Amino acid sequence: MLLYLTNYLAQFESGFGVFHYLTMRAILSALTALALSFVIGPKMIARLTLNQVGQPVREFGPSSHLPKAGTPTMGGALIITAIVFSTVLWADLENRFIWVVLFVTLAFGVIGYVDDYKKLVLRNPAGLSAGQKLFWQSAAAALAAVALYMMATDEAATSLLIPYFKDLALPLGMFQVVVTFLFIVGFSNAVNLTDGLDGLAIMPTVLVGGALGVFAYVTGNVNFSDYLGIPYVSGSGEILVFCAAMAGAGLGFLWFNTYPAQVFMGDIGALSLGAALGVVAVVVRQEIILAIMGGVFVVETVSVIIQVASFKLTGRRVFRMAPLHHHFELKGWAEPKVIVRFWIITVILVLIGLASLKIR
Repeated sequence: MLLYLTNYLAQFESGFGVFHYLTMRAILSALTALALSFVIGPKMIARLTLNQVGQPVREFGPSSHLPKAGTPTMGGALIITAIVFSTVLWADLENRFIWVVLFVTLAFGVIGYVDDYKKLVLRNPAGLSAGQKLFWQSAAAALAAVALYMMATDEAATSLLIPYFKDLALPLGMFQVVVTFLFIVGFSNAVNLTDGLDGLAIMPTVLVGGALGVFAYVTGNVNFSDYLGIPYVSGSGEILVFCAAMAGAGLGFLWFNTYPAQVFMGDIGALSLGAALGVVAVVVRQEIILAIMGGVFVVETVSVIIQVASFKLTGRRVFRMAPLHHHFELKGWAEPKVIVRFWIITVILVLIGLASLKIR
């Protein structure tokens, strides 16, 4: 929004031309989201506490989580507000990818909000049924997948890039719609499963989102993409502004969500952030890299699948409890130790993912 104003003012004062640079707008987007989180956060937490929108603790969860009962939840609304406001303020609103990414973020946020509202306000422990949740997630993801497929202007936009190999990509054609669908829905639920400890999900989201912003910048720059040997996707660079907003909003939320948490993000935050990571990875053609950098989310999801499958087939559990972070808690690891070690692993995985820009 401010891009149009600054472009107009640049006719009279050349200094306003600095706002035309994508990197400057990305920095301002991150700072705006961070500042907005700091301003709104305390008021939102107070309001949630007043309305007794508190986190219920599962009876079959770790006993160490019992003191968390009643902690204000649905703090993900803070993250979404900061992301959307900052993106609309600093991004080029004529960019088609910005609107697709915002749609996915908001759509999955609404699904999470309805689920949280039923659980926490209406006191319905079931919330949205698994079938209802999957239906609406599928509908939103399918719309985005079809839209991105129709926006494709060349074969590179519908090919699966194989990292660490030069000029190796698998043409997907219409199957790209399926891949997009799976990554949006899959990562939405993966982040939701990971969001079980204070700050555990939000910091990896910030790290992975920030790294995807780097990929967006070079993918949308014809010179950098040619030099690095990655597909050029016209307009994808603008996604950097969104990724910066996500990083800023995430860090602002972490201020209140760090151990011991003052607020939890709830499904409204976890579902929307996971879906956002998925759709951004598709736009910048880095689906496999997302699976690498978001390895913590992937492993957490796989641990649940293994646990359920093992128990149904053999009656035995592979882990003491799933998702995986609970397994380590029951092994005696203190909650902060689990959280920080998962953060460290994510840093390593993000660096491995970024290395793919040069290792080919």
